Amino acid sequence: MATSMNDSTAVLEQAAKAQESQSAALPNARDLVTALQATEKSTKPEYTLADLTGTWRLWFITGTKKTRQKAGVALGAGRYLPKLIKIQLAYQATDETQGTVQNSVALGQLKLKLTGPVKFWANAHCLAFDFTQIQIAIAGFTLYQGRIKPETADQGFYQQPLKEQAFFKYFWVTHQGIAARGRGGGLALWYRDDA
Repeated sequence: MATSMNDSTAVLEQAAKAQESQSAALPNARDLVTALQATEKSTKPEYTLADLTGTWRLWFITGTKKTRQKAGVALGAGRYLPKLIKIQLAYQATDETQGTVQNSVALGQLKLKLTGPVKFWANAHCLAFDFTQIQIAIAGFTLYQGRIKPETADQGFYQQPLKEQAFFKYFWVTHQGIAARGRGGGLALWYRDDA
């Protein structure tokens, strides 16, 4: 059965709202994957790096084809992330095509934070990124902070062609949530978490 664009985006909006409201019903994982795929096929993304700025909490993933084959039944069509694991992306723009990304993973008092440069490829509708620094903290106390790549890697990143970079190809960008396909083929859905 074909899914209309309005139906698909309504499912994505429902999934993003369900995180904010404990009383809202979560869409079934298979329905959400179908909605993500339908939205991706039917939209012509028109967004800028400025539209992605802010903090986004990862809410749903399908994994890459390779990880789905390895995970099998455990991942299924896709899965919502448990609330006890908090994974966030935070984008900042320094100009129209460049900025920084911070990817943090928190489990209880333990927090891992990776940061690095981003480059927006407008023609390809892709946001490329690299992680060049790391911070590990427990209960707010920094255990380690340093570079995982030399300082020259940040500037070198901007000189690389897109085919050599990790990237997300966003196809749904709203104030409430964003959805993308990664370079490895997996789908992901985030909701705004600027609080």
